[in-house]
Amino acid sequence: MKPDSPLLKILACPLDKGPLILDEAGSALYNPRLRRSYPIVDGIPQLLPSSGVPAAPEAHAPATERGAAPEGGTADSG
Repeated sequence: MKPDSPLLKILACPLDKGPLILDEAGSALYNPRLRRSYPIVDGIPQLLPSSGVPAAPEAHAPATERGAAPEGGTADSG
């Protein structure tokens, strides 16, 4: 899958129904809110809830820098 694919605009996480971010390799879709990654196999996103795997903590920061800021995230209140 390519980063400019129109399909990315309509795909959503099966758990929270929010947008997903394509990883750098183009081999998975990432949900920064739940920190779950869904594989892309032969160009087909595997978006079953059971297909999602917890992402490594170090994968969260680079993914959120490439995509939109996580929705519903916690904000420091001071």
